[in-house]
Formats: sequence, C-alpha cells, structure tokens
Amino acid sequence: MLQYMIIVLDDTSTSFCHYDVPRCERRLIALDDLRRAIRVAMIENLTVQVVYPYYDLPQEYKDVIETIDHSDIMPVSTATPGAQVVTVDGWQWKAVLWKGRVAVLRAPLEELLGHAQQVSDLLANVQRLNVVITDVERFTDADQERYSIWLAQLGEELERLYVNGKSPQLNLLTDRMMLTAMNNCGAGDTCITVAPNGRFYICPAFYYDDPDDCVGDLDHGIAVANKQLYRLDHAPICRRCDAWHCRRCVWLNRRMTLEVNTPSHEQCVMAHLERNAARNLLASIRSKGTFLPDKPEIKEIDYLDPFEKLQEK
Repeated sequence: MLQYMIIVLDDTSTSFCHYDVPRCERRLIALDDLRRAIRVAMIENLTVQVVYPYYDLPQEYKDVIETIDHSDIMPVSTATPGAQVVTVDGWQWKAVLWKGRVAVLRAPLEELLGHAQQVSDLLANVQRLNVVITDVERFTDADQERYSIWLAQLGEELERLYVNGKSPQLNLLTDRMMLTAMNNCGAGDTCITVAPNGRFYICPAFYYDDPDDCVGDLDHGIAVANKQLYRLDHAPICRRCDAWHCRRCVWLNRRMTLEVNTPSHEQCVMAHLERNAARNLLASIRSKGTFLPDKPEIKEIDYLDPFEKLQEK
C-alpha cells in the first residue's frame, strides 16, 4: 500500500540515491501539475518528499509546496537551514548545515575508500548519514577486503562517538544493529514518484532512464503493472535474508539482473559485508557497557551471497 510520494521538481533536481541525473537543462514541473500532485497526496494520505534542483525556486512554487506537510531534499549548494535532507556530491560542504540533519553522501566506491577521514568528520556532525555508492555494478570480489577495512574504520569512529554519548546513524552500519526485519526502499510498493512531466514512476531513476517507462499520470492515476513483484513477499531470496538494512534497490535489480525482485551478486555481497561489520560494531560497543539491550545479537554467517547457500543444496 502506498505511503509516500516523491515529487521531483525539475530535470536537474539532485539525486539522493544510486541513479545519476544526466540532464543539465532546466525543466520545472508545471505549477498546476505540482498542485495536482499535492492533491493526490492529500487524498491518498501520502507523506510527501520534495526533491529540489540546484537553483532557487520561484516564490509561487514555494507557496504551493507549503500547502502540505513535507520533507525537503536539497543539494548542499543551495540548501536552506530548514532542509531535512541535504545531498552531497564531492567533498566540499558547509559544515553549519549538518547539525541535527540527515546528509546523503553520494560517491563512487574508490572515492569513498580514499576519504575515510572526511566521512568520519561528517558522522561527528550529523544526525544521520546515508552513504550511497554510485557504481555498485563495478564492485568486484577483489574489492571485498578493502571495503571491509573501510567499514571497520567507520565502525571505530562510531564506537568512539557512542562511548562519548553521541548517537549518529550511518545507514551502512547502525541500521542493521537496530532493525528486527527488512526495511528496504519500497519503490513501486509503498512509494511512488511524480516527475517534472506530470507522470508517475516507480522511482526517479526510472524517469531518468526512460521517460516513457511511466506507471500512470496525473490525468489517469497510478497503474503499476505486476505490482506484487515490488513487494518483499514476492522476492524469494530477499524475504529470507537477514541483511535487513539493504536498500534492495529495484532499479539496480532490473538494471543488473533484468528482474525487479532479484538483486545482483554485487548488491548482496556489499550488503553482507556491511551486515558483518555491523555485527562486529555491536559486539564491540556492548563490550564497554549496556547497548541496545532489547536487540538480539547478529549471528555469524559463512556466506556473503545467499545464492551461494542455494547452490549448496
């Protein structure tokens, strides 16, 4: 059942996930389409997230957006103090914007591995940091050790912060410690996107890949074909997995395996390396005192890709 609506205001709106924004020409959603999208959200009782471009909006757009409760997702270069989520591409940012906010840091794996200290600095200054690796498809088995070491470095910083009374969240590590079930993206199931052309999409990535790959429009409503495939109960591998923090990105799934409910080897391996690092972090923090006493221990496993276990049977 739908719970969220993402409104992408412009073709140049910032990305907050795995997809890139390939367009450089502005295309602002029609003001009437924005009003109609908000009306749909009100009728369906959907929580609205508004994704902003790299320029200041006309005042009439700001006024319409303020007619509904919403969260603002803004690029760091133009983010206002009221932005709930601030996105970063690269390593230059305004530190004053981070206090008490959610930051989304997008970067290729190689850049992240080379900027462990900068990521640690962000952890010390935000409420929550979502790290998004933008080239998952390039991850190889040869990267596993380096990625594990990098995760361990971040784990050490998180442990230091927690011991000193702070409690920042990092999607790659702390989410798994706190979850008790799968908590994935929800695109196509609990979340739908309205693009600048007034059409509905599974998520913004589907729009940027192919504007004709829509699932309805503001004139005729939402019509997701084979909607059950976007649900966890129709993902035979994922529903039995305990890497509960995994995004289970349906766009990456389709791009890399041609099936929206089947993850790639790369996604699974990375998620399980993160799971194992979260296991080590939880045990290390608990060795210094009581921590998350209502959460069970994360069990040790002997695989990184659930498909490996299926092949053994």
